[in-house]
Amino acid sequence: MTVLFKIGRRETQPMPTFAAIDIGSNSSRLKIASVVQHRLKTLHEDREVTRLGESVFQTGMISPEAMANTIKALRRFHKAVQLHVVDKVRVVATSAMRDARNAAAFIEWVKSSTGWDVEIISGLEEGRLIHLGVVTHEPGAKGRCLMIDLGGGSCEVTLSDAGLVKNMVSLPLGAVRLQQEFLQHDPPMKEDIVRLKQYIDRELQRCEKKLGHPHVPLVIATSGTAAALAEASVAMRAKLPVRKTLPKTVAKTGTRAFVRFKPELATTADVRRLADKLVKMTNAEREAVPGIGPRRSEIIIGGAQVYATLLERFGLKGFRYSQLGLRDGMLAQMLGEVDLRAEVHRKIESERWAGVLAVCKRYGIDQKKAEPVRQHATQLFDALVKVHELPADYRLWLQSAAMMYEVGKFMNHQGHHRHTQYIIANSEIFGFSPEQRQVVAAIARYLGKTRPNPEDRPMRGIPIEQHRLIERAVVLLRIAVALNQDRASAVVGLKTSVYPKNVVLDIVPGRGGAKLELWAVTKEAGYFREVFGRDLVVEAV
Repeated sequence: MTVLFKIGRRETQPMPTFAAIDIGSNSSRLKIASVVQHRLKTLHEDREVTRLGESVFQTGMISPEAMANTIKALRRFHKAVQLHVVDKVRVVATSAMRDARNAAAFIEWVKSSTGWDVEIISGLEEGRLIHLGVVTHEPGAKGRCLMIDLGGGSCEVTLSDAGLVKNMVSLPLGAVRLQQEFLQHDPPMKEDIVRLKQYIDRELQRCEKKLGHPHVPLVIATSGTAAALAEASVAMRAKLPVRKTLPKTVAKTGTRAFVRFKPELATTADVRRLADKLVKMTNAEREAVPGIGPRRSEIIIGGAQVYATLLERFGLKGFRYSQLGLRDGMLAQMLGEVDLRAEVHRKIESERWAGVLAVCKRYGIDQKKAEPVRQHATQLFDALVKVHELPADYRLWLQSAAMMYEVGKFMNHQGHHRHTQYIIANSEIFGFSPEQRQVVAAIARYLGKTRPNPEDRPMRGIPIEQHRLIERAVVLLRIAVALNQDRASAVVGLKTSVYPKNVVLDIVPGRGGAKLELWAVTKEAGYFREVFGRDLVVEAV
């Protein structure tokens, strides 16, 4: 495997190759892309209908058969990854794995079969990555628009403006979930459809409370249900005949029965008309509808009703289908994390910082008071690079911890460091993976009397190789906090000098002096020496 480095202005190393694997409730997907001139070039794609969520939404457990089918597909994906000499692989799982009680067993099976670690992401993180993939590649998506992604287990609805997420809601309205919970007869019974519509209405009320009635010129829909509805709507508008059943050759191969249309705008009226027709058909009749075909016909009814109701409820004219999805967002994220010149890098950084500020606002943090701590933490990180030797990612983790280190006071001033760790680790912060949130939470946790310990609960879930790095970041944040003792006075200035055996911090007093800051920073000298092996000399200038 090629070792990845940050791609800066003077780097000349070969561009990396990424693989994104999405283990969904209905299907598993693979996409491999390489970086060419700071953009992604698709090399390979694969997809397999595995129905991982089918049993989960009935019993709460992934069935052995669904596990085996998914593992078989992942092994095929693994061969493709090896063939393309991929540098970095990211594997995520969504709604079915969020709900499954035996998800841990499946994760272990994947690990033993492929060597991959599966990351179970939240519904909001799923929506964020889909949004990232769409706005990065889809024409017109950087303006004001509404994005809808209806998968097998959940439906993410995102309001976007200027390429940024303005609001988002994740709903349990996936096609496989609705099929398993409400549609057990073929064709569905009237009482089943009534219950289905009531459930959809209830969930969309929650969506309406969160998003209001957004006025948008464009609605973009992704995933298989949207593709089928868009194509079937075009075919219905063209008045193509619907056969009673599929031709035998098509039924055997599982390919689509009709010439595929390039999906255009699916109007709300067409989607409603189609949704109402589908509920009266048998599965054999549904799979013969142009654009739907086998397998999709088994789960299309619930998804069609969601789309029709959502479009009507929000007064939307229709939607435009996009082939982009979760895996495209995953690839864009991987690009942005290594290529500092890529446009998506700036977007991801902006998104992450907006997420940090949203947490600060939620828990009553005065950003004007937190900002000097962040500035000092950043200054220390930059000035002491040769001392702390932390990876570049830790700069943002340290800045984030500096902004949020007092959120625990929202719960209780007593023991607020513990509360801070819990809040950060368990909050939904856009752009941060669960592991990254744990790292930020650990940095913010140890600002009192306690020190990072591998046996502590906050540290147990973090890879052991990160523990030393976290301790170094903790020292920097403790000094930054110590430099901001008297918040009523002007912020103190800071000058740093690095020598082989010591580090000198020259503190420039603010309007109220710097006696308190000198005392507080000097108290950290012992811990600094313990971690970095150098003396910390603190002087006032």
